[in-house]
Amino acid sequence: MSELRVRALVLAAGKGTRLRPLTETVPKPLLPVGGEPILALTLTQLEEMGCEATAINLHHQGELIRERLGQRFGEMPLAYSSEETLLGTLGATGPLRYVFEPADVAVVVNGDSLCRWPIKKVIRAHRKKTSAAATLLVSDKADPEAFGGGVGLDEQDRIVSFRPGQDFGPVARRCVFAGLHAFSPRLLERAPEGNADFVRDLYIPLLEEGSEIQAVTTSRDWHDLGTPKRYLDGVLDWTRGRRARRLLPSRSLISELAIVDETARIRASCIEDNVEIGPGAVVENSVLLPGSKVEADCEIRDAILGFNVELAPGTSIQGRLVNPKIAGFTAGPNDSLLGDLVYTPLDS
Repeated sequence: MSELRVRALVLAAGKGTRLRPLTETVPKPLLPVGGEPILALTLTQLEEMGCEATAINLHHQGELIRERLGQRFGEMPLAYSSEETLLGTLGATGPLRYVFEPADVAVVVNGDSLCRWPIKKVIRAHRKKTSAAATLLVSDKADPEAFGGGVGLDEQDRIVSFRPGQDFGPVARRCVFAGLHAFSPRLLERAPEGNADFVRDLYIPLLEEGSEIQAVTTSRDWHDLGTPKRYLDGVLDWTRGRRARRLLPSRSLISELAIVDETARIRASCIEDNVEIGPGAVVENSVLLPGSKVEADCEIRDAILGFNVELAPGTSIQGRLVNPKIAGFTAGPNDSLLGDLVYTPLDS
């Protein structure tokens, strides 16, 4: 697509509230997935498909994102917009309009979603269907009921509903909007000033006017990493689908910088940098984030250990997100405090 000028916006300004206290010290887009930040995995794919520049909007701990990524990602320039108050998905484009002006196609992608994005497929479909105001990627694998009922498609794969009960045509099936869309930068001229949402303030008005919005369907694994459970599932799916630096028969991914005792048993898990796992420990279907330390004979199943968590010998963890208690932290209704650790149910 070298002849086509593509520029992108990665939305990274969310607060990550449902992932707290994990996101008290690290913004959600920088949480690791097999050694790389979530945001970097999307930026890598944008650079590889030939995107000439990408903008990132920032809010919660945005300075950490700017410091981590810098002004370029590989050969791709990065631009930033810091939002004192959240502007919404569409409002975020306002301060960044200058980024999109030279482009033939604008791409917007959610920075907290995990997918091997079919970016070229979406762009080609949009360029081919000249009657479509925008082209949205939808997942036919995700459960619409888990995402507010999903979006409705007609028999020609045109979006006719963003909410059940508000249909602009017959619905043949329902899918889930996967957080990636492509359109002409000129469409942003319709965006209102200030806080605005793509669906509420742009796409629904377009449907009301009779305009066409098409969908491109994907069956690839797609994860909205908005909760601890979704983060756990997303990380494990992603790491199982790539070549590990040290790939065990149980399909675990263990960083070369981790220290794992030879008597420990690791199955179907992701062990990040600078993790220590002691003798006799068992780790199954879990994610251990950098700096965590598991002493002898611990058992960890279906869990996430946050940054720098230290577990005493013989500790058993199942179905929990565990984080160190930090100064100023206020426990939520689903949190439990035990010593200097915070235990949060994965489905909270």
